Amino acid sequence: MTAWQAQASAEIERMTPEVIAFRRQLHRNPEPSGEEYQTSLLLYQELNDLGLDVRMGPEGRGVIADFHPAASERNGSPPLPMLALRGDIDALRIHDCKTAAYRSRNDGIMHACGHDAHSTMVLGTAKLLKTLSRQGTLPWPVHARFIFQPAEETCEGALGMIGAKALEGVSAILATHMEPGLPYGKVGFRKGPLTASCDAIHFEVEGTSGHGARPHEAHDPIAASAQLLSALYLSIPRLTDSHEAVVLSIGQIHGGTSANVIPESVHLEGTLRTLQKNIRDETIAHIHRITEGIGTATQTRITFRLAVGTDAVVNDSTVIDLAKEACVEFAGAESIHEIQRPSMGGEDFAFYLRHVPGAMVRLGCALPGRENPPLLHSSDFDIDERVLPFGVRLLAGSLIRAFEPESRWQTELVGDRVHPQSTEPG
Repeated sequence: MTAWQAQASAEIERMTPEVIAFRRQLHRNPEPSGEEYQTSLLLYQELNDLGLDVRMGPEGRGVIADFHPAASERNGSPPLPMLALRGDIDALRIHDCKTAAYRSRNDGIMHACGHDAHSTMVLGTAKLLKTLSRQGTLPWPVHARFIFQPAEETCEGALGMIGAKALEGVSAILATHMEPGLPYGKVGFRKGPLTASCDAIHFEVEGTSGHGARPHEAHDPIAASAQLLSALYLSIPRLTDSHEAVVLSIGQIHGGTSANVIPESVHLEGTLRTLQKNIRDETIAHIHRITEGIGTATQTRITFRLAVGTDAVVNDSTVIDLAKEACVEFAGAESIHEIQRPSMGGEDFAFYLRHVPGAMVRLGCALPGRENPPLLHSSDFDIDERVLPFGVRLLAGSLIRAFEPESRWQTELVGDRVHPQSTEPG
């Protein structure tokens, strides 16, 4: 262990109670997507107190903070590009059923996906970096950006932060995600596709209303919707190569107000998940053909549209290698868990990867002693809080290693892959 690593380890151990307390504070006071004002203000104050260059995200939600190397550290060398760490801050509209003292105080809202932990670890990394710099124990100049992003669950936050120039001057980006399917001390790595593209899908089925006793006088949108749902569930798997992953699920159906009245319209909402762009395009074309056929057969008008969605997260191999080597360095080779298959879940972290190389790794956080630990988006979700200092070690180690002079990271990550100033989020 080098001198800076020993100092970082000691500082992380000292910080651990503070890091856990901050995560619990966020967990007690969750805010859903689009309403993260107090969370953002709290993070802004913490980062501003560190002396970082801090600015708020769009509409007062989200925070961007930069750590710049001191002039003495640069020793006259040109400014370094930046590596970014991203943490998300929004909670879900789920009631917290835990009995822990830090359970949510906001009824019907909780951090059930670990975003409180993600943002806490990024903040902890910022504090560690600042402390090492102040102590003069950073081994070389480091240039970092810390992105605290709102509205991940609605796939809107990343685009907003990109539009606010969160990637300006950034050459690569790294993020973490809680993984309750892995025990503490294990880190899931995967090169290439990690999560699926995720499209919100909407169908409007319009017919003509009538009496329930005389369906022949109406064009029944409920009957058409039943045929549509059946055709989608039966046809999509049969029209797609069985080696390719496609998931289509309808989660909402709205239509009708009376038991004996055929309504004029029915609305259906669902989700479409794919791993490959060509499969996504082919599946969408299949859906259009199905809706047109059902509409013709039932004499209804079926409108199909896609709402806000996200690309697949495709991990950059160099960023994965950087994080993996940092992980092995402090936790050993036994900490590595190779993820064999991508998840069909979605993540708007993918939007950052349209612009810069990056990666997301999954941190084991299963509660010890629980045979069936609560899963993501569960009403009793919680984490093994030892993952918090562990995550700070991983993020800080990756960040510092990336700027090691004359290393492969200098040329492959830091040297020539810089995102220019842009106001275009797409």
